[in-house]
Amino acid sequence: MSRLAAEEYNESQIAVIRRRSIGILALGQILGGLGGGATLTLGSLLIVHVSGLDSLAGMAATMNTLGAAAMSVPLAMLAQRLGRRMSLSTGALIAVLGSALIVTGAVWNSVLVLLVGMLVLGTASAMNLQSRFAATDLSDERTRGRDLSLVVWATTVGAVLGPNLFAPGEVISSSLGLPTYTGGFLIAMAAQILGLIVYWAGLRPDPMVVAWQRAGIAGTQVVRRTGAGFRLLRELPAARRAVLTVALSHAYMVSLMSMTPVHMQHHGASLTLIGFTISLHVLGMYAFSPIFGWLTDRLGAARIVMIGQILLIAASLCVWMNPTGHALVTVALALLGLGWSAATVAGSTMVSAAAPLAERTALQGTSDLLMNLAGALGGLCAGPVLALAGFEGLAMILLALALIVVFLNRDAWSLGLSRQKLLDD
Repeated sequence: MSRLAAEEYNESQIAVIRRRSIGILALGQILGGLGGGATLTLGSLLIVHVSGLDSLAGMAATMNTLGAAAMSVPLAMLAQRLGRRMSLSTGALIAVLGSALIVTGAVWNSVLVLLVGMLVLGTASAMNLQSRFAATDLSDERTRGRDLSLVVWATTVGAVLGPNLFAPGEVISSSLGLPTYTGGFLIAMAAQILGLIVYWAGLRPDPMVVAWQRAGIAGTQVVRRTGAGFRLLRELPAARRAVLTVALSHAYMVSLMSMTPVHMQHHGASLTLIGFTISLHVLGMYAFSPIFGWLTDRLGAARIVMIGQILLIAASLCVWMNPTGHALVTVALALLGLGWSAATVAGSTMVSAAAPLAERTALQGTSDLLMNLAGALGGLCAGPVLALAGFEGLAMILLALALIVVFLNRDAWSLGLSRQKLLDD
Protein backbone atom coordinates (compact mmCIF):
# COMPACT_ATOMS: atom_id res chain seq x y z
CA MET A 1 0.00 0.00 0.00
CA SER A 2 1.33 3.41 -0.92
CA ARG A 3 2.32 5.62 2.03
CA LEU A 4 2.73 8.86 0.07
CA ALA A 5 1.05 11.86 1.62
CA ALA A 6 -1.97 13.38 -0.03
CA GLU A 7 -0.18 16.66 -0.83
CA GLU A 8 2.32 14.80 -3.02
CA TYR A 9 -0.41 14.42 -5.66
CA ASN A 10 -1.68 17.51 -7.43
CA GLU A 11 -4.90 17.43 -9.42
CA SER A 12 -3.17 16.77 -12.75
CA GLN A 13 -1.30 13.81 -11.24
CA ILE A 14 -4.52 12.43 -9.79
CA ALA A 15 -6.15 12.75 -13.22
CA VAL A 16 -3.31 10.70 -14.72
CA ILE A 17 -3.65 8.04 -12.00
CA ARG A 18 -7.44 7.93 -12.56
CA ARG A 19 -7.09 7.40 -16.32
CA ARG A 20 -4.37 4.78 -15.94
CA SER A 21 -6.37 2.92 -13.29
CA ILE A 22 -9.45 2.82 -15.51
CA GLY A 23 -7.34 1.39 -18.35
CA ILE A 24 -5.88 -1.28 -16.06
CA LEU A 25 -9.33 -2.15 -14.70
CA ALA A 26 -10.78 -2.40 -18.20
CA LEU A 27 -7.95 -4.73 -19.32
CA GLY A 28 -8.40 -6.85 -16.21
CA GLN A 29 -12.15 -6.95 -16.85
CA ILE A 30 -11.55 -8.35 -20.34
CA LEU A 31 -9.19 -11.04 -19.07
CA GLY A 32 -11.30 -11.97 -16.06
CA GLY A 33 -14.50 -11.98 -18.08
CA LEU A 34 -13.32 -14.96 -20.11
CA GLY A 35 -13.88 -17.23 -17.12
CA GLY A 36 -17.48 -16.16 -16.69
CA GLY A 37 -18.18 -16.45 -20.40
CA ALA A 38 -16.72 -19.95 -20.48
CA THR A 39 -18.73 -21.05 -17.45
CA LEU A 40 -22.09 -20.13 -18.93
CA THR A 41 -21.52 -22.22 -22.07
CA LEU A 42 -18.73 -24.77 -21.68
CA GLY A 43 -19.59 -25.24 -18.00
CA SER A 44 -23.10 -26.41 -18.79
CA LEU A 45 -21.84 -28.77 -21.49
CA LEU A 46 -19.13 -30.14 -19.22
CA ILE A 47 -21.55 -30.89 -16.37
CA VAL A 48 -23.90 -32.71 -18.71
CA HIS A 49 -20.97 -34.62 -20.26
CA VAL A 50 -19.64 -35.78 -16.87
CA SER A 51 -22.98 -36.43 -15.16
CA GLY A 52 -25.01 -37.64 -18.13
CA LEU A 53 -27.95 -35.59 -16.84
CA ASP A 54 -29.43 -32.73 -18.89
CA SER A 55 -31.26 -31.55 -15.77
CA LEU A 56 -27.95 -30.39 -14.24
CA ALA A 57 -27.06 -28.05 -17.13
CA GLY A 58 -28.31 -24.97 -15.27
CA MET A 59 -26.09 -25.68 -12.27
CA ALA A 60 -23.09 -24.03 -13.96
CA ALA A 61 -24.74 -20.61 -13.97
CA THR A 62 -26.32 -21.20 -10.56
CA MET A 63 -23.04 -22.10 -8.87
CA ASN A 64 -21.28 -19.22 -10.61
CA THR A 65 -23.89 -16.77 -9.31
CA LEU A 66 -23.77 -18.17 -5.78
CA GLY A 67 -19.98 -18.00 -5.81
CA ALA A 68 -20.10 -14.37 -6.91
CA ALA A 69 -22.58 -13.58 -4.14
CA ALA A 70 -20.49 -15.37 -1.51
CA MET A 71 -17.28 -13.51 -2.45
CA SER A 72 -18.73 -10.01 -2.95
CA VAL A 73 -18.47 -8.87 0.66
CA PRO A 74 -15.12 -10.59 1.49
CA LEU A 75 -13.47 -8.99 -1.55
CA ALA A 76 -14.98 -5.62 -0.66
CA MET A 77 -13.70 -5.93 2.92
CA LEU A 78 -10.26 -6.87 1.62
CA ALA A 79 -10.30 -3.74 -0.55
CA GLN A 80 -11.41 -1.72 2.47
CA ARG A 81 -8.43 -3.02 4.46
CA LEU A 82 -5.65 -3.21 1.87
CA GLY A 83 -6.86 -1.42 -1.25
CA ARG A 84 -8.13 -2.45 -4.69
CA ARG A 85 -4.81 -3.85 -5.87
CA MET A 86 -4.73 -6.54 -3.19
CA SER A 87 -8.45 -7.31 -3.45
CA LEU A 88 -8.57 -7.70 -7.24
CA SER A 89 -5.31 -9.65 -7.38
CA THR A 90 -6.59 -12.02 -4.71
CA GLY A 91 -9.86 -12.43 -6.59
CA ALA A 92 -7.98 -13.32 -9.77
CA LEU A 93 -5.88 -15.88 -7.88
CA ILE A 94 -9.01 -17.54 -6.47
CA ALA A 95 -10.54 -17.58 -9.95
CA VAL A 96 -7.45 -19.42 -11.23
CA LEU A 97 -8.02 -22.00 -8.51
CA GLY A 98 -11.65 -22.34 -9.65
CA SER A 99 -10.64 -23.07 -13.24
CA ALA A 100 -8.08 -25.61 -12.00
CA LEU A 101 -10.74 -27.36 -9.92
CA ILE A 102 -13.04 -27.56 -12.94
CA VAL A 103 -10.36 -29.22 -15.07
CA THR A 104 -9.53 -31.55 -12.16
CA GLY A 105 -13.20 -32.47 -11.76
CA ALA A 106 -13.41 -33.36 -15.43
CA VAL A 107 -10.26 -35.51 -15.23
CA TRP A 108 -11.60 -37.27 -12.11
CA ASN A 109 -15.08 -37.53 -13.65
CA SER A 110 -16.45 -35.94 -10.47
CA VAL A 111 -19.58 -33.79 -10.67
CA LEU A 112 -19.03 -32.61 -7.08
CA VAL A 113 -15.56 -31.24 -7.82
CA LEU A 114 -16.93 -29.60 -10.99
CA LEU A 115 -19.65 -27.84 -9.03
CA VAL A 116 -17.20 -26.68 -6.36
CA GLY A 117 -14.91 -25.40 -9.10
CA MET A 118 -17.72 -23.41 -10.68
CA LEU A 119 -18.65 -22.02 -7.27
CA VAL A 120 -15.06 -20.88 -6.73
CA LEU A 121 -14.85 -19.52 -10.29
CA GLY A 122 -17.79 -17.27 -9.39
CA THR A 123 -15.13 -15.14 -7.70
CA ALA A 124 -14.25 -13.87 -11.19
CA SER A 125 -17.74 -12.40 -11.48
CA ALA A 126 -17.50 -10.81 -8.03
CA MET A 127 -14.10 -9.38 -8.96
CA ASN A 128 -15.44 -7.96 -12.23
CA LEU A 129 -18.35 -6.34 -10.40
CA GLN A 130 -15.93 -4.74 -7.96
CA SER A 131 -13.84 -3.43 -10.87
CA ARG A 132 -16.67 -1.16 -12.00
CA PHE A 133 -16.78 0.43 -8.55
CA ALA A 134 -13.00 0.69 -8.42
CA ALA A 135 -13.21 2.87 -11.54
CA THR A 136 -15.04 5.50 -9.47
CA ASP A 137 -12.52 5.73 -6.62
CA LEU A 138 -10.95 8.90 -8.02
CA SER A 139 -14.02 10.15 -9.90
CA ASP A 140 -16.17 13.12 -9.05
CA GLU A 141 -19.79 13.83 -9.86
CA ARG A 142 -18.90 14.98 -13.38
CA THR A 143 -17.15 11.76 -14.42
CA ARG A 144 -18.40 8.99 -12.10
CA GLY A 145 -20.97 7.52 -14.49
CA ARG A 146 -18.66 7.63 -17.49
CA ASP A 147 -15.71 6.08 -15.64
CA LEU A 148 -17.84 3.24 -14.29
CA SER A 149 -19.47 2.59 -17.66
CA LEU A 150 -16.12 2.28 -19.48
CA VAL A 151 -15.16 -0.67 -17.27
CA VAL A 152 -18.63 -2.19 -17.71
CA TRP A 153 -18.20 -1.82 -21.48
CA ALA A 154 -14.95 -3.82 -21.33
CA THR A 155 -17.05 -6.79 -20.15
CA THR A 156 -18.34 -6.99 -23.73
CA VAL A 157 -15.06 -8.51 -24.91
CA GLY A 158 -15.02 -11.30 -22.31
CA ALA A 159 -18.73 -11.94 -22.69
CA VAL A 160 -18.37 -12.35 -26.46
CA LEU A 161 -15.08 -14.26 -26.51
CA GLY A 162 -15.81 -16.56 -23.56
CA PRO A 163 -18.57 -18.60 -25.24
CA ASN A 164 -16.37 -18.94 -28.34
CA LEU A 165 -13.48 -20.70 -26.61
CA PHE A 166 -14.88 -24.08 -27.64
CA ALA A 167 -12.94 -24.62 -30.88
CA PRO A 168 -9.47 -23.45 -29.76
CA GLY A 169 -10.06 -25.06 -26.37
CA GLU A 170 -10.76 -28.44 -27.95
CA VAL A 171 -7.47 -28.26 -29.84
CA ILE A 172 -5.64 -27.64 -26.56
CA SER A 173 -7.47 -30.31 -24.53
CA SER A 174 -7.01 -32.86 -27.31
CA SER A 175 -3.29 -32.18 -27.63
CA LEU A 176 -2.86 -32.51 -23.84
CA GLY A 177 -5.01 -35.62 -23.59
CA LEU A 178 -7.56 -33.91 -21.33
CA PRO A 179 -11.35 -34.49 -21.32
CA THR A 180 -13.52 -32.67 -23.82
CA TYR A 181 -14.71 -29.14 -22.94
CA THR A 182 -11.76 -28.51 -20.57
CA GLY A 183 -9.53 -26.60 -22.99
CA GLY A 184 -11.64 -23.47 -22.74
CA PHE A 185 -11.07 -23.38 -18.99
CA LEU A 186 -7.32 -23.69 -19.53
CA ILE A 187 -7.52 -20.60 -21.75
CA ALA A 188 -9.63 -18.85 -19.10
CA MET A 189 -7.07 -19.83 -16.45
CA ALA A 190 -4.24 -18.33 -18.47
CA ALA A 191 -6.27 -15.15 -18.96
CA GLN A 192 -6.94 -14.94 -15.22
CA ILE A 193 -3.24 -15.35 -14.45
CA LEU A 194 -2.54 -12.47 -16.83
CA GLY A 195 -5.29 -10.50 -15.10
CA LEU A 196 -3.62 -11.10 -11.75
CA ILE A 197 -0.35 -9.75 -13.12
CA VAL A 198 -2.12 -6.76 -14.67
CA TYR A 199 -3.81 -5.82 -11.38
CA TRP A 200 -0.75 -6.41 -9.22
CA ALA A 201 1.66 -4.51 -11.46
CA GLY A 202 -0.71 -1.90 -12.86
CA LEU A 203 -2.62 -0.56 -9.87
CA ARG A 204 0.36 1.38 -8.52
CA PRO A 205 -0.43 3.64 -6.80
CA ASP A 206 -3.66 2.06 -5.60
CA PRO A 207 -6.59 4.32 -6.64
CA MET A 208 -8.49 3.65 -3.42
CA VAL A 209 -5.49 4.52 -1.25
CA VAL A 210 -4.94 7.70 -3.26
CA ALA A 211 -8.64 8.58 -2.77
CA TRP A 212 -8.27 8.13 1.00
CA GLN A 213 -5.15 10.28 1.05
CA ARG A 214 -6.79 12.92 -1.13
CA ALA A 215 -9.68 13.16 1.32
CA GLY A 216 -7.35 13.21 4.31
CA ILE A 217 -8.67 9.90 5.62
CA ALA A 218 -6.25 7.88 7.74
CA GLY A 219 -6.28 4.10 7.56
CA THR A 220 -7.76 3.90 11.04
CA GLN A 221 -10.78 5.94 9.90
CA VAL A 222 -11.80 3.48 7.19
CA VAL A 223 -14.78 1.34 8.22
CA ARG A 224 -13.80 -2.33 8.07
CA ARG A 225 -16.65 -4.12 9.84
CA THR A 226 -18.25 -6.91 7.83
CA GLY A 227 -21.81 -5.73 8.55
CA ALA A 228 -21.13 -2.07 7.78
CA GLY A 229 -22.91 -2.26 4.41
CA PHE A 230 -26.16 -3.47 5.93
CA ARG A 231 -25.92 -0.77 8.60
CA LEU A 232 -25.67 1.83 5.86
CA LEU A 233 -28.77 0.37 4.22
CA ARG A 234 -30.65 0.85 7.46
CA GLU A 235 -29.40 4.38 8.03
CA LEU A 236 -29.22 5.95 4.55
CA PRO A 237 -32.34 6.22 2.35
CA ALA A 238 -30.15 6.99 -0.67
CA ALA A 239 -28.21 3.76 -0.11
CA ARG A 240 -31.41 1.69 0.12
CA ARG A 241 -32.79 3.25 -3.04
CA ALA A 242 -29.59 2.68 -5.01
CA VAL A 243 -29.06 -0.92 -3.90
CA LEU A 244 -32.70 -1.88 -4.46
CA THR A 245 -32.58 -0.29 -7.91
CA VAL A 246 -29.60 -2.41 -8.94
CA ALA A 247 -30.89 -5.63 -7.35
CA LEU A 248 -34.46 -5.46 -8.69
CA SER A 249 -33.32 -4.47 -12.20
CA HIS A 250 -30.92 -7.40 -12.21
CA ALA A 251 -33.60 -9.82 -11.02
CA TYR A 252 -35.90 -8.57 -13.80
CA MET A 253 -33.26 -9.19 -16.46
CA VAL A 254 -32.15 -12.61 -15.23
CA SER A 255 -35.72 -13.89 -14.79
CA LEU A 256 -36.81 -13.07 -18.33
CA MET A 257 -33.50 -13.83 -20.05
CA SER A 258 -33.01 -17.22 -18.43
CA MET A 259 -36.37 -18.51 -19.67
CA THR A 260 -36.07 -17.16 -23.22
CA PRO A 261 -34.03 -20.03 -24.76
CA VAL A 262 -36.42 -22.62 -23.29
CA HIS A 263 -39.48 -20.71 -24.49
CA MET A 264 -38.11 -20.16 -27.99
CA GLN A 265 -37.03 -23.80 -28.33
CA HIS A 266 -40.51 -25.00 -27.31
CA HIS A 267 -41.97 -22.85 -30.09
CA GLY A 268 -39.74 -24.16 -32.84
CA ALA A 269 -36.89 -21.64 -32.92
CA SER A 270 -33.59 -22.92 -34.30
CA LEU A 271 -30.45 -22.95 -32.18
CA THR A 272 -29.00 -20.34 -34.52
CA LEU A 273 -31.90 -17.97 -33.86
CA ILE A 274 -31.74 -18.58 -30.12
CA GLY A 275 -28.00 -17.89 -30.16
CA PHE A 276 -28.51 -14.70 -32.17
CA THR A 277 -31.20 -13.53 -29.73
CA ILE A 278 -28.97 -14.06 -26.68
CA SER A 279 -26.01 -12.43 -28.46
CA LEU A 280 -28.15 -9.38 -29.23
CA HIS A 281 -29.23 -9.30 -25.59
CA VAL A 282 -25.61 -9.42 -24.36
CA LEU A 283 -24.70 -6.68 -26.83
CA GLY A 284 -27.45 -4.52 -25.35
CA MET A 285 -26.21 -5.22 -21.83
CA TYR A 286 -22.64 -4.02 -22.35
CA ALA A 287 -21.91 -2.36 -25.69
CA PHE A 288 -23.89 0.83 -25.03
CA SER A 289 -22.90 1.32 -21.39
CA PRO A 290 -20.60 4.32 -22.16
CA ILE A 291 -23.60 6.14 -23.61
CA PHE A 292 -25.61 5.49 -20.44
CA GLY A 293 -22.61 6.53 -18.35
CA TRP A 294 -22.31 9.82 -20.22
CA LEU A 295 -26.05 10.43 -19.88
CA THR A 296 -25.84 9.65 -16.16
CA ASP A 297 -23.24 12.39 -15.70
CA ARG A 298 -25.22 14.84 -17.82
CA LEU A 299 -28.79 14.18 -16.68
CA GLY A 300 -28.45 12.55 -13.26
CA ALA A 301 -28.42 8.91 -12.25
CA ALA A 302 -32.07 8.62 -11.24
CA ARG A 303 -33.28 9.87 -14.61
CA ILE A 304 -31.29 7.18 -16.43
CA VAL A 305 -32.60 4.58 -13.99
CA MET A 306 -36.11 5.64 -15.05
CA ILE A 307 -35.16 5.28 -18.73
CA GLY A 308 -33.85 1.80 -17.89
CA GLN A 309 -37.18 0.83 -16.34
CA ILE A 310 -39.05 2.12 -19.39
CA LEU A 311 -36.90 -0.14 -21.58
CA LEU A 312 -37.50 -3.13 -19.28
CA ILE A 313 -41.25 -2.49 -19.35
CA ALA A 314 -41.10 -2.21 -23.15
CA ALA A 315 -39.43 -5.62 -23.27
CA SER A 316 -42.26 -7.17 -21.25
CA LEU A 317 -44.87 -5.51 -23.46
CA CYS A 318 -43.21 -6.90 -26.60
CA VAL A 319 -43.43 -10.40 -25.11
CA TRP A 320 -47.05 -9.86 -24.07
CA MET A 321 -48.09 -8.66 -27.53
CA ASN A 322 -46.82 -11.78 -29.31
CA PRO A 323 -45.07 -14.34 -27.08
CA THR A 324 -44.76 -16.89 -29.88
CA GLY A 325 -43.39 -14.42 -32.44
CA HIS A 326 -39.66 -14.97 -32.59
CA ALA A 327 -38.94 -11.55 -34.11
CA LEU A 328 -40.73 -9.70 -31.33
CA VAL A 329 -39.11 -11.85 -28.64
CA THR A 330 -35.71 -11.01 -30.15
CA VAL A 331 -36.57 -7.30 -29.98
CA ALA A 332 -37.73 -7.82 -26.38
CA LEU A 333 -34.38 -9.37 -25.40
CA ALA A 334 -32.47 -6.49 -26.99
CA LEU A 335 -34.61 -4.00 -25.03
CA LEU A 336 -34.10 -6.09 -21.89
CA GLY A 337 -30.32 -5.83 -22.29
CA LEU A 338 -30.47 -2.07 -22.87
CA GLY A 339 -32.75 -1.57 -19.87
CA TRP A 340 -30.44 -3.58 -17.64
CA SER A 341 -27.45 -1.56 -18.87
CA ALA A 342 -29.08 1.80 -18.16
CA ALA A 343 -30.35 0.75 -14.74
CA THR A 344 -27.10 -0.96 -13.71
CA VAL A 345 -24.74 1.81 -14.81
CA ALA A 346 -26.87 4.56 -13.28
CA GLY A 347 -27.80 2.51 -10.21
CA SER A 348 -24.17 1.56 -9.53
CA THR A 349 -23.25 5.23 -9.84
CA MET A 350 -25.88 5.98 -7.20
CA VAL A 351 -24.42 3.29 -4.95
CA SER A 352 -20.96 4.88 -5.19
CA ALA A 353 -22.39 8.29 -4.34
CA ALA A 354 -24.64 7.16 -1.49
CA ALA A 355 -22.07 6.60 1.27
CA PRO A 356 -19.08 8.53 2.66
CA LEU A 357 -15.72 7.56 1.21
CA ALA A 358 -14.58 5.79 4.37
CA GLU A 359 -17.64 3.48 4.20
CA ARG A 360 -18.24 3.32 0.47
CA THR A 361 -16.59 -0.03 -0.26
CA ALA A 362 -18.69 -1.78 2.39
CA LEU A 363 -21.87 -0.57 0.68
CA GLN A 364 -20.54 -1.57 -2.75
CA GLY A 365 -19.82 -5.12 -1.57
CA THR A 366 -23.27 -5.42 -0.01
CA SER A 367 -24.84 -4.14 -3.22
CA ASP A 368 -23.03 -6.80 -5.26
CA LEU A 369 -24.08 -9.48 -2.76
CA LEU A 370 -27.76 -8.52 -2.98
CA MET A 371 -27.57 -8.09 -6.76
CA ASN A 372 -26.28 -11.63 -7.19
CA LEU A 373 -28.78 -13.09 -4.72
CA ALA A 374 -31.63 -11.26 -6.47
CA GLY A 375 -30.49 -12.67 -9.81
CA ALA A 376 -30.23 -16.19 -8.40
CA LEU A 377 -33.69 -15.92 -6.82
CA GLY A 378 -35.14 -14.50 -10.02
CA GLY A 379 -33.72 -17.32 -12.11
CA LEU A 380 -34.93 -19.88 -9.57
CA CYS A 381 -38.49 -18.54 -9.51
CA ALA A 382 -38.77 -17.91 -13.25
CA GLY A 383 -39.09 -21.61 -14.13
CA PRO A 384 -42.16 -22.32 -11.97
CA VAL A 385 -43.77 -19.04 -13.05
CA LEU A 386 -43.17 -19.96 -16.70
CA ALA A 387 -44.83 -23.34 -16.14
CA LEU A 388 -47.86 -21.78 -14.41
CA ALA A 389 -48.38 -18.53 -16.31
CA GLY A 390 -46.48 -18.91 -19.58
CA PHE A 391 -43.79 -16.64 -20.98
CA GLU A 392 -46.15 -13.70 -21.35
CA GLY A 393 -47.36 -14.19 -17.78
CA LEU A 394 -43.79 -14.11 -16.51
CA ALA A 395 -43.16 -10.89 -18.45
CA MET A 396 -46.25 -9.25 -16.93
CA ILE A 397 -45.45 -10.33 -13.37
CA LEU A 398 -41.98 -8.83 -13.68
CA LEU A 399 -43.55 -5.41 -14.29
CA ALA A 400 -44.03 -5.21 -10.53
CA LEU A 401 -40.25 -5.00 -10.06
CA ALA A 402 -39.96 -2.12 -12.52
CA LEU A 403 -42.84 -0.28 -10.85
CA ILE A 404 -41.12 -0.55 -7.47
CA VAL A 405 -37.94 0.96 -8.93
CA VAL A 406 -39.98 3.72 -10.60
CA PHE A 407 -41.60 4.52 -7.25
CA LEU A 408 -38.23 4.62 -5.50
CA ASN A 409 -36.87 7.07 -8.09
CA ARG A 410 -40.09 9.00 -8.65
CA ASP A 411 -38.43 12.37 -7.90
CA ALA A 412 -36.24 12.04 -10.98
CA TRP A 413 -38.55 14.13 -13.15
CA SER A 414 -39.01 16.94 -10.60
CA LEU A 415 -37.63 20.02 -12.28
CA GLY A 416 -36.57 21.69 -9.08
CA LEU A 417 -34.16 18.93 -7.99
CA SER A 418 -30.44 19.36 -8.51
CA ARG A 419 -28.22 16.53 -9.66
CA GLN A 420 -26.85 16.21 -6.13
CA LYS A 421 -30.37 15.75 -4.84
CA LEU A 422 -30.82 12.94 -7.33
CA LEU A 423 -27.75 11.18 -5.94
CA ASP A 424 -28.03 11.95 -2.23
CA ASP A 425 -30.82 12.68 0.21
